[in-house]
Amino acid sequence: MRFVIIGAGRVGLRTARVLREEGHDVTLLERDERKVERARDQEFTVVQGDGSHEDRLEEAGIADADAVGALTGDLNTNFAACMIAKHHGARTIMRIDEDYREDIYRKYADEVDEIVYPERLGAIGAKNALLGGDIRAIADIAQNLQIVELSVTEASPVKGYTISELQLPADATVLAFGKEGQSVGIPNPDESLELGDRLVVLADFDVLGDVRQIIVGDAGGRAATLTGGA
Repeated sequence: MRFVIIGAGRVGLRTARVLREEGHDVTLLERDERKVERARDQEFTVVQGDGSHEDRLEEAGIADADAVGALTGDLNTNFAACMIAKHHGARTIMRIDEDYREDIYRKYADEVDEIVYPERLGAIGAKNALLGGDIRAIADIAQNLQIVELSVTEASPVKGYTISELQLPADATVLAFGKEGQSVGIPNPDESLELGDRLVVLADFDVLGDVRQIIVGDAGGRAATLTGGA
C-alpha cells in the first residue's frame, strides 16, 4: 500500500519506519529542514513543504495514496491536510495532542476517518505495564469508555463457569473471547472459562475495578456476581 505521512517528527517518523518495515511505500512531507535531512538520512522519500498546501501534498503523491496520516504537532495543519486528502479519495488519519473538549473532539472525529492520540496511546502502554499481565488496555473509545482484555487466573471467581453465567456490571459487556493460546472471536455463551482464557470487555472507567475483580480475581476482592452461582 502507498501512504503519505505529514510530519517527520517523533510520531511521524516512527510510523513511517513501521510501515516501511512491513513493505509499504511511504512518502514523508515535512517543512522543517532539520527533520527533512534526518528522514532522508534514513533513506525515506521526503518532500519539503507545508502539509496544509495542496501543491505540496500533490508532489508527495496524495493522488495515488491509499491513506494519509497527518501526524504533525499542529492541529490546523493536520486538519487541512486531511480535508485535502479526503477530496482526493484517500483514507484520513489525524493526530490530536491535547485533551480537547468532547464537542471539539467530535467535530474533528466526524470529518476524518480516524483520530490518533499519541499521549493517550502512550498512557495505555504505561498502564498495561503497571497493571501486569492479567489485564491489558486495548483502546480508549471515549472519555469514559475503554476496551480491555482480561485473563482468567487461578484466583478468578468465574473459573469453571460458562460465559452465559457471567454477570458483569450494567456498564460493561463482553465483546470477544479466546481460549488460552488461541485467537479471540465471537463469544459462545456455553464456553467454559478456564485458566488462561481471555475476555475482551467494553466497560465504563467507573466499573473497570469491578470487572477486574469478577474476571481476574483478587485475594482481597469481592466475590463475583454470577447468575445461578452459589
